[in-house]
Amino acid sequence: MKNIKLTIEYDGTDFCGWQKQIGLRTVEGVLNETLTKVLNEEVEVIGSGRTDSKVHALGQVANFKSDTPISLDRFPRAVNSYLPPDVAIISAEEVPMDFHARYDPKRKTYLYKVQNGSVCRPVYRNYAYHYYRRLDEEKMRQALGMFVGEHDFKAFMSSGSPIKKTVRTIYKAEISREKDLFVIEVEGNGFLYNMVRRIVGVVLEVGSGRLDAGEIPEILKEKENCRTRRLAPPQGLYLKNVEYEV
Repeated sequence: MKNIKLTIEYDGTDFCGWQKQIGLRTVEGVLNETLTKVLNEEVEVIGSGRTDSKVHALGQVANFKSDTPISLDRFPRAVNSYLPPDVAIISAEEVPMDFHARYDPKRKTYLYKVQNGSVCRPVYRNYAYHYYRRLDEEKMRQALGMFVGEHDFKAFMSSGSPIKKTVRTIYKAEISREKDLFVIEVEGNGFLYNMVRRIVGVVLEVGSGRLDAGEIPEILKEKENCRTRRLAPPQGLYLKNVEYEV
C-alpha cells in the first residue's frame, strides 16, 4: 500500500468547483471516477482544500492510498490519457502514510488576475476579472501591504463557513503588471472561504480611488463581512501552489 501525492492543474471554467456533488461536474468527481477506472479499485482523493466554480488551479494537491503497480514516474501520463483536457495530473510521488493533503499544508499561494481597460478582452473572459475603472498600481501595492502579517480575517470570510478560528498570517502580498493585466499574488498559512476574493475586492476599490488604504486596518477589526461588500468574481482566481514539510 502506498500513499500517493498528486499535483493537479485544472481550468475551472466548466467545473462546479473541486468538491464532488451529485449530478454536477466537479474536479474531485472526475478524478475519483478516472482513477477508479484506471486503477481498477475504488479511489477517493483527499484535496488540500476546495475551490469554487470557475476557479482555476496550477498546483492543487491531493492524496490517496493505493496498491497500484504503476510506477509513479509513469503515473501522470497513464492517467492523463483518460482525463478530460481541462484537468491534468502534473506529478505523482509517494509520501509517508500519515501525509494528509488537507490537514498538513504549511503555506498556500493564490494568484488573482485583473484585466484593466475600457474593453473586455475575449481571451481573458474566463481567466481574469475585467475591471473597467482606471487602477493606480502604487495604491494597490500599498493596500496589499496592509494585509501582510497576522490578522483576524473574520470580516473577509463569506457567510456560511463553519470555521471558528479566523486568524491567519499573510507572508506575502504583491502585485505585478504586464500592459493591461494586473496579477496579485497572496501567500499565507491558510485562507478563509472567499478571503482572497474579498482582499482583491478591497484592493481594487483602493486602486480605483473609491477607498483609502488607510481604512484597511479598521476594516480588519470589523466582525462582519467587510464593509465594501465587494467580492471579486471567481474566474480571476488561481490556486498557484500548496507547500508541505514533506
